[in-house]
Amino acid sequence: MAAASNKTKTTWFCKNCGYESPKWLGRCPSCGQWNTMAESTVVTGKATSAHGSFSAPGGFSVPGQTRTPRRLSEIDMGSEARISLCNKEVDRILGGGIVEGSLVLIGGEPGIGKSTLSLQIPLFCPSMKTLYVSGEESVRQVRMRAERLGGDSSNCFILSETCIEEILKHAQELAPELMVVDSVQTMYTQTVESTAGSVAQIRESAAILLRFAKETGIPVILIGHITKEGYIAGPKILEHIVDVVLQFEGEPRGAYRILRSIKNRFGSTSEIAVFEMTGTGLREVENPSEMLIPMHESGLSGTAIAAMLDGVRPFLFEVQALVSSAAYGTAQRSATGFDVRRLNMLLAVLEKRAGFKLGQKDVFLNMAGGLRITDTSCDLAVVASVLSSNFDFPIPPDVCFAGEVGLSGEIRPVGQTERRVAEAARLGFKRIYISSFTRLATQPASPTSGQSGPSETPLIDIVRVADIAALVRKLFK
Repeated sequence: MAAASNKTKTTWFCKNCGYESPKWLGRCPSCGQWNTMAESTVVTGKATSAHGSFSAPGGFSVPGQTRTPRRLSEIDMGSEARISLCNKEVDRILGGGIVEGSLVLIGGEPGIGKSTLSLQIPLFCPSMKTLYVSGEESVRQVRMRAERLGGDSSNCFILSETCIEEILKHAQELAPELMVVDSVQTMYTQTVESTAGSVAQIRESAAILLRFAKETGIPVILIGHITKEGYIAGPKILEHIVDVVLQFEGEPRGAYRILRSIKNRFGSTSEIAVFEMTGTGLREVENPSEMLIPMHESGLSGTAIAAMLDGVRPFLFEVQALVSSAAYGTAQRSATGFDVRRLNMLLAVLEKRAGFKLGQKDVFLNMAGGLRITDTSCDLAVVASVLSSNFDFPIPPDVCFAGEVGLSGEIRPVGQTERRVAEAARLGFKRIYISSFTRLATQPASPTSGQSGPSETPLIDIVRVADIAALVRKLFK
């Protein structure tokens, strides 16, 4: 096709879902969000397609080469082998390692540790040939950061480039086992006439990298910036294109970081990995419970320990609450790391079902360690910490909680309570409060029952409560 047939048109893309419109719209008809339409210039009629095929150099496996329909039972699973990244936490959150030909997106706030983690992987896994593409730093700046992190850089190749076509040309010549792109917002393709970072460029660049990963079998890790609202910058369709979405969380000024699995086509979601930021990079925290349990003297009111289960990993963390008289007439409600709407619901249950007058009191809630909690099993610990601060009555440090609070004030059971109980017993807790409706498959023996439990399970007293009134009677007696 002749170059003269190229046409340029202006379209509008929704930054939230990727919906395309020929004109500006105040509200996206696809996702219903307001003021998300962004203007972009698109060139059509190109002779070369942005999604052309890639030849696989010698040594590559090409899992997507066969185009004919095949029986599901006849497909060889050996082509989807996992590759270890020599990082136990990252391998676990990916489901046992990164899958060949997969596209992984890592997002997070500036300074949270995305680039540090992506560079540590090739430095501490010298057996893997890695191509690290940086669109934000020069090769000397990357070398300076690598010197600080340490490790073995003998098999790590650095490329400072932002053009997708040039990157893929070098990747085919080098034939790496892993490619890291930092960041996708700085990349551009020559097939789209718009600036790097625009909706069209991000979408097209991600689509090209996805096609390259699938046809060559090279796993690709993308680093993505996030907006001030906390979402990955670019169209929402970017998260649908990739196979895995990992989100870095935590306070940038703090020492601990949490890598959360938001989407994983090859493993379970809602998994987390905990890291500690040190002077030499990110350190794996294999036992996050030791990090999140109280780091202060005992005897303080307003604190309670929640036994939580995130994915398949149980861990315990501290819930802090402060209840005081409203100084300005109108009571304030503030929650850090917890849904403030659910906090208001729990406070309404306490007032309506249990008779505690908290309507004229300020309530401040904090999840220790910078965690963001969505698990309803933390309701019981939140209620206990609020009541402890309200009564100014400290909860014993060897007591923890696991239960969901319903609108009628009942304590509802939560999933996999046995694992929560076992983790609490392993960390030395003497008592755990759960719902009286919970059925335990294997129950550790109570210290007061005189029974002998399994030798591998330490003793722990399991206290069953049916509602908030029963919790108050047993906890604050």
